[in-house]
Amino acid sequence: MFGMAVLLLDHVGRKTGRKRTTPLLYLCHGNDLVVVASRGGSDFTPAWWINLKARPQATVTVGRRRRSVVARETTPDERAELWPRLVAAHHDYALYETRTTRPLPVILFQPDG
Repeated sequence: MFGMAVLLLDHVGRKTGRKRTTPLLYLCHGNDLVVVASRGGSDFTPAWWINLKARPQATVTVGRRRRSVVARETTPDERAELWPRLVAAHHDYALYETRTTRPLPVILFQPDG
């Protein structure tokens, strides 16, 4: 995606039970991966985030490395720390934030186990 770091998120549809794969831009934060549930600044929450709220266990692939993770939304303090880094890495996040009235969730993928 335009030379930015992309991971592949494998998750399960909350209604269908079908496996889904979603490419997402990400940042590393220690052992965690950080993503934004932006949907391009849409007022609608991305389906992948709704699915993960129902079933937070997932698998991510970064390059050739595949690992199990648990997803959770950042705390307000974590978000305040990470948001400037996200905007610096992916400038469109600042624009997306102006397009919607919903807060853009910042999500941590933490190692499962």
